This record gives sequence, C-alpha cells and structure tokens, in this order.
Amino acid sequence: MPEPRESSDGHGPGGPYGPEPPGPDDSPAAYEEPKARGGGRRVRRVLTSNVTITIAAIGVVGGALTVVDLGSFVDDASKPPKAASAGLSTNDMLAKLTSASDMDKVAADAVAVAKERAYKEHQRELKRLKEKAKRDAAARKKLKAQQERERLAKSNPSAGQNKAYGKKMNELKGWGRCWPSLLTLWNHESGWNERAENPSSGAYGIPQALPGSKLASSGPDWRTSSPTQIAWGLGYIKARYKDPCGAWSWWQAHNWY
Repeated sequence: MPEPRESSDGHGPGGPYGPEPPGPDDSPAAYEEPKARGGGRRVRRVLTSNVTITIAAIGVVGGALTVVDLGSFVDDASKPPKAASAGLSTNDMLAKLTSASDMDKVAADAVAVAKERAYKEHQRELKRLKEKAKRDAAARKKLKAQQERERLAKSNPSAGQNKAYGKKMNELKGWGRCWPSLLTLWNHESGWNERAENPSSGAYGIPQALPGSKLASSGPDWRTSSPTQIAWGLGYIKARYKDPCGAWSWWQAHNWY
C-alpha cells in the first residue's frame, strides 16, 4: 500500500486546505472515505442545529392543531339541544323495546278507566263553570233591572212618562202595531197612573192588577215602579189575549179584560 504523501508544509497528508487529490498510484477508496465521513458530519450538524429544531417543533404543533375540534371553542349554549334519542341507533331502539315488558290487559284497562274518569271530571268542571257564569250574568242583569226600576220609582213619573215607557216596552214585545189599542185600554183602566187603585175591587196600578199584590211577581217595587207594572200587564195580556189588540177587543165587548 503506498504511503501517504506529506503536505508541502510538513504537517501531514494533504495541504493546509484539506487533503490533496490522490496521485496516480492512490486507490479511489483513499479519496472517497474521507469524503463520506465529511458528508455525515454535515448532516448531523444540520439535524442538530437550533433552526432545524425550531422548524420541526412548529411542524408538530401545526399537525396537532389540525386534529383539534374547532367546535370545542364554540359556546355550547349557542348549539341547539340534542334530543335524548338523537344518538340512538336502530339496535339501541330495539334493545329498549325488548327490555320493556309489555303491559298486561288489566293494567291497560286501569289506565283507560283513569283517563276516562279524568276526562269526564274535566267536562263536569267545564259545565259547572259555564252554568255559574250564566247564573252570575243573570243575577247581574236582574240586579241592574231592579236598580233601574227603583230609580224610576223615585222619580215619580208623570202619566206622559209612563206612556213613553209603555210604548217602548210594547215595541220591544213586537206589538208596535197594537200600540193604539194598549194606549186606549190603560187610559180606561188607570189613566196610566202607577198609583191608581180601585176602592171597590182593590185593583191596583197601570194595568189594574187584581189583587194588586200580583204585581210583585215582576218586582218588589211593584207599588211605585211603572216599568214593573207595565211588564206585568204585558205578560198578562200575552197569556190571555195574545196581544193588546185582542185585549182591547175583549174590553170593548165586556168593559173589563
């Protein structure tokens, strides 16, 4: 094997800037081996340098971020709530069905009876409330009418005012065409005086009710309220003579009605 040649300055093989190229007697391995060793050292220096480590760390962090669920940073309150069964698979649902035992007929009948009882009770309560509302409305209406009669009684109306009440109430009964008959009939009976009293028979009021206490069926203020007396008189006429026209026809034939 040939000996290595000394450098020109006597400090070892090659020159001051590295090994000299091999001579004609040198083998190729003599040159390639040092070159390979130098390349390995350069790779190790690159891999261990601070810059390389930093770049690698950034790459690892970036890769980790790609698998983070970005939805976890969103406020859960902004997401619509999921139904309890939203995540159930078909197998899960089948498992629930098979795990629950079927209800026997006796238990099912008991549930049905309870449901029917609750329904009927609810209907009874609704009916009770409706009837109470009607009663309350009727009571309010009756109270209002009584107050109005009392107000009119205190006003001590004249015969003209009583006739105005009579005409209006006669129209409300649907007997407008018979007003002349009613006007004439009660002119003969009482002169439209709510306090008129027949001393011999005891007949009282505008329609001359006999006895006068009969008027009480239309209101407790029957002695002084002309509307109460008129209401009673129109009721009497309807029951016996159909309308004032018929009552006046009868009176003309008998002088009473």
